[in-house]
This record gives sequence, structure tokens and C-alpha cells, in this order.
Amino acid sequence: MTDIATPQNHRIVIRVSAGSLSFSKVTAEGVTYEPYALNSSIAIAANLREALRTIPMLRQETDRTLVMVDSPTLLVPLNQFPDNQTEQEELYRHAFSQTEQKAVLYTVLTDLNSVALFSLPKDLLTVCNDAFKGVSFMPAVAPVWHHLHQRSYTGQRQKLYGYFHERRLEIFSFGQNRFRFCNTFTANNPNDALYYLLSVWKQLAMTPEHDELHLVGDLPERESLMAEAQKFVKRVFFINPSGEFNRALVTQIAEMPYDLMVLFVKGNASRKL
Repeated sequence: MTDIATPQNHRIVIRVSAGSLSFSKVTAEGVTYEPYALNSSIAIAANLREALRTIPMLRQETDRTLVMVDSPTLLVPLNQFPDNQTEQEELYRHAFSQTEQKAVLYTVLTDLNSVALFSLPKDLLTVCNDAFKGVSFMPAVAPVWHHLHQRSYTGQRQKLYGYFHERRLEIFSFGQNRFRFCNTFTANNPNDALYYLLSVWKQLAMTPEHDELHLVGDLPERESLMAEAQKFVKRVFFINPSGEFNRALVTQIAEMPYDLMVLFVKGNASRKL
């Protein structure tokens, strides 16, 4: 995760989920971010084919392309991860049903002693491999895991993190260079989000007076959620990307997901983006 987009790499970053598609690129002037208006009547692969014809950024020569995939992830301990692709697919499909038409890929999370299995439609994988040179894939949430894992070392208190995006809530915590907990929940409103957060807090036996709850991303009714959470947990914090990344220009780009901000800011040594 240290080899991220720089102007010299000419890398395009494609972020894809069930309901969104965007394209980003680092230039000498900064980061260009272009969300794509999906045609919901056709598959995501067909949307990408159309984007290849209409988005100027995608018609430029590039030597590497990174595809960030927002799909369900399955974490496997590094020392238990099977080398055999068939076994990898069986593991993933056992955890997530109705994925027969999807390709199962993985990313090694060395600093967390884990491997993340994830998936994307097979036709989308074909389009990406045919259209781009040096294409690589990773879970969209991976930069957030890496960054907040490093952040968890500050101070002596245990920390529980909640990352909100696209009406979902990723909850995770770290300990001894491993995940203590990691799961994803549907969170359309603050009541559901608070229920999941407090349930995990209790499951991990965290202390309301001492430990910390950190929330980031597109929180539903943020002020209300924060106020309710503080009734149960003394130390509740909202991670503001602008303040966290010293007002980096990339944090001022409207609608850019937090995981993309982390990818660009933490992956660029100059930190000028």
C-alpha cells in the first residue's frame, strides 16, 4: 500500500461498487476525480465499456491502472490462506452466496497478517484486463484498514472504528497487528448504526469510560448519531479528513469517498495532493 498513484506513474484509479463508478488520476495540478452517471438498465461492465468511449481520461495512454472494488470481503489469517484458487473460491462462496458469476480475487494485508478475499463480476474483470495495461485490483476499504491500523497505535486506549459509505457501515478494531473484529452492516439510519456499533463494543468488552470510538465517512444524521453515541461511550470522535490530512487539496473534492482520499494522500510521499 505504499506504491500508490503519483504523477510519474500515470496511474488511473477506478473505483467500482454495485451502485457507483468513478475515475481518478494524479496530474501535475492535483487529483482529477470524475464520478460516472451509471445507466442502471445495463450491467456495470457495460457501463465501463461506455465510459471508455466517452471519458477523455480513459482514452489517455497509461502504464498502470488500479481498480478499487467495493464488494463483500472475507478476511483469512495469512498462515491459513490456501494457495489453491479453487479452495479460495470455495471459502468465499461459502461465506457469500449467489457469487457464482463473479471472479474471486485477493489482496495480501501483510501488516495485518491477513488476506482479504473479494469479488467482482467476471465480465467486468474481462473488460478491465482488455482495456488497461498493468491492471491490479484491491478491496476499496483496504486503504482505510491500513491507515486506521497505523492510527490505532496512538495513545494507550483501545479503539473501535466505524467507516460509513454507500449506506453501509464497516466496523473494525485492531490488536497485535491483527483484526480483533471486522464486519459490514447495512446502516440506513443512525439508530441501526448505533445498535451495531454498541453491539460490537460490548462483544469486544471495551470500556465506556476509557476506550475510544472513531467514526468516519458519510455518517447518517451525523450530529444526532454522535450525540446518542456519547450517551454510552465517553470518548467518541469524528475523523474529519481535512483536519486529519492537514487540509490536503484532495480532501476538498466534493463526493470523493474517504477510502480514495486515503489512497491518494497516504500513497503520495509529497503529501501535496
